[in-house]
Amino acid sequence: MILDTNALSAVADNEASAARIFSQALSIEVPVIVLGEYRFGIAHSRRRNEYEKWLDELIAVTRALPVDDTTSGHYARIRAKLKKAGRPIPSNDLWIAALCRQHRLPLMSQDGHFDAVPDLKRIA
Repeated sequence: MILDTNALSAVADNEASAARIFSQALSIEVPVIVLGEYRFGIAHSRRRNEYEKWLDELIAVTRALPVDDTTSGHYARIRAKLKKAGRPIPSNDLWIAALCRQHRLPLMSQDGHFDAVPDLKRIA
């Protein structure tokens, strides 16, 4: 399962439904895009040190997914389909969706706009 930024935040805050889904996953993957968004978000948090420590521990037991040339092909195809359908999504989310399609993994996210991406399964 791939984590979106809001899912990563929910797991970090030990929200019940997110913690349950997270604990049942066979594997956890975190896109570098999500890591960047999360690090940006916690940069000004009063709990910055706590969140950074938690993130370091998570990264040690998960896989960070890099963006590569294969990802870019998925990105372009998804973006073209969504543009044609008149349903664009934020750029960073396009990259996350591309990684989901590339690795054939579901996405844990609260963002419903991912439902418009063909062949992407979202877990809320």
